Amino acid sequence: MNEEKDMLRSLQREVMNDLNFGEELSDQQLKDLIGKYLLEQEKGRNFTLLQRKQMGKEIFDSLRKMDVLQDLIDDDQVTEIMVNGPEMIFIEKNGKLQKTNLKFESREKLLHVINQIVSSCNRVVNESSPIVDARLKNGARVNVVLYPIALNGPILTIRRFPDKPITMERLIELQAISKEAAVFLEKAVKAKYNILVSGGTGSGKTTFLNALSCYIPEDERIITIEDSAELQIQGIDNLIRMETRNANLEGGKSISIRDLIKTSLRMRPTRIIVGEVRGEEAMDMIGSAMNCGHDGSMSSAHANSAEDMLLRLENMMLMSVTLPLDVIRGQIASGVDLIVHLGRLRDKSRKVLEITEIKGIKQEKIILNPLYIFREISEKKSGYIEGKLEKVGKLIHTYKMENAGIKPPY
Repeated sequence: MNEEKDMLRSLQREVMNDLNFGEELSDQQLKDLIGKYLLEQEKGRNFTLLQRKQMGKEIFDSLRKMDVLQDLIDDDQVTEIMVNGPEMIFIEKNGKLQKTNLKFESREKLLHVINQIVSSCNRVVNESSPIVDARLKNGARVNVVLYPIALNGPILTIRRFPDKPITMERLIELQAISKEAAVFLEKAVKAKYNILVSGGTGSGKTTFLNALSCYIPEDERIITIEDSAELQIQGIDNLIRMETRNANLEGGKSISIRDLIKTSLRMRPTRIIVGEVRGEEAMDMIGSAMNCGHDGSMSSAHANSAEDMLLRLENMMLMSVTLPLDVIRGQIASGVDLIVHLGRLRDKSRKVLEITEIKGIKQEKIILNPLYIFREISEKKSGYIEGKLEKVGKLIHTYKMENAGIKPPY
């Protein structure tokens, strides 16, 4: 085993020398070069065909792909990769966190992979700018935190999304939502209700936004705005996808979600979809987009419940402007129609836990009208939680459905 590792390191150095001093090679040329070196190095050794093939793959992955992470990236069942420095790599697979036995050869090798990812998105990460969000070619979300912010860094977190977006029909099959609730949301999207999706980390907010977007009529003009592009909206020809940008060494200024929301308002959108609001941009999303003629807009945010979502919105909007709280609450109540709250249960399954209508304001407080609530029924010996998304209320504000010629569900 040590002999193989020594040989791999030796070959990597030789191939890198050829790459540095020769013309840039295509992937196939690089594979041919690796094969040639393997044959030369194999003299006097008895490597099997399988060993030679595996060594060739490892060398190629280390030079052109993501080194020891490549097999994890290619594994459809791995949804999250967490690299805590060069020697500690964890994954989430089938809903469970587990430690792998994979390691990077060195801290420098891990930094090489990180810079390869970041540069492909025209972004920069270094000690003076140690935090960055990026994405892989397959749409996976990437977050990087370097030393000295991360004391045991570099830290690399990759969240992988399905190659094909999960549809609402698939979510029904997975019992993440009931058929009745899905039909209700279909009507709400088509009638241009403004919808916020809330939930904790890993609850499936991006997946759910994708599923909701499948109900958008195909003749509309949609603008998506994200920190790093993750939404996979299908079936809309008139689609504009925009992504934020960090300041770079060439003098390029940073472009924030707030900047993109403001410019999107001048692009004649039918709807605006913001992947996630985290701060001051909540004011632009709710005050400028949802309240100013762009009905049917959607976004997501971290929250522990629908009520908590309201508190978070208030705080985020107050970060942007100095206005009385009752004015902020009025903006929320008039701009947001529905909140869909998601969560992960003890058995690691993702569920729609609540669908709530914003009823209005009473005594300077926002009043919620719960429509669907998830109730636990039992817990099996296997740990599986059986439950039901129950209808608990009736939609009060039906005028958008009526104006769209859609029969309200109640």
